[in-house]
Amino acid sequence: MKTAVGSAPTVLVVEDEPGIADILRITLSYNGFTVHCAATRREALAAVREHRPDLVLLDVMLPDGNGWEVCQALRAERAADPAGDELAVIFVTARDDPREVVAGLALGGDDYITKPFGIDEVVARVQAVLRRTRRDTGGTDRVLRHGDLEMNEATYSVCRAGQRVELTPTEYNLLRHLLRHAGQIVSKEQLLQHVWQYETVVPSTVVETYISYLRRKLDRFGPSMIETRRGIGYGLRAVEQA
Repeated sequence: MKTAVGSAPTVLVVEDEPGIADILRITLSYNGFTVHCAATRREALAAVREHRPDLVLLDVMLPDGNGWEVCQALRAERAADPAGDELAVIFVTARDDPREVVAGLALGGDDYITKPFGIDEVVARVQAVLRRTRRDTGGTDRVLRHGDLEMNEATYSVCRAGQRVELTPTEYNLLRHLLRHAGQIVSKEQLLQHVWQYETVVPSTVVETYISYLRRKLDRFGPSMIETRRGIGYGLRAVEQA
């Protein structure tokens, strides 16, 4: 069963270097997380199914494959089981090419940390991602609607024109913020603050990247819904225009 909101989140550390894995395990445990570890692609997939973590801290380079493949497999399983639990993914890698960062996000990653990293940064990133991806199951159903787009915040589901739209946790939270501010243009800085909850600098393209992911998924079922105001921000088009 998924960790209830308010209880200790579970993190799976996927790292084949024992020294780094131990540091992450000890530090995350000290900061209140339940931590499990895996060192290979196969172990990672098995551990996710067994422990059902809230977040995977996923090394990109693994002995029997790579983190991209693990993330793709996890997202495919989620798509095949819409009632399943949400899972956040943070990639960890020594490769800092911006194209690889974008590629990792495109595969469903929620964040990207490059080696060498400060352990305090890792803890802060994990906490920030979990703040925006863990669902609140304690309230009553709340449905946000805009035209033919509908989001149920209790069931964590999104539909457009009656068709279910599969979103990663970060995509979901970005769309939720836009829905809560329908009819307004939301600045890039506001999105970074309220969706990513970062106080530090993040890649300048992260908002644009996730907006493009949302457009691709939403526009499959109808006219373009997300509006860009260059130099200002983003918003949902008026219903009569959507």
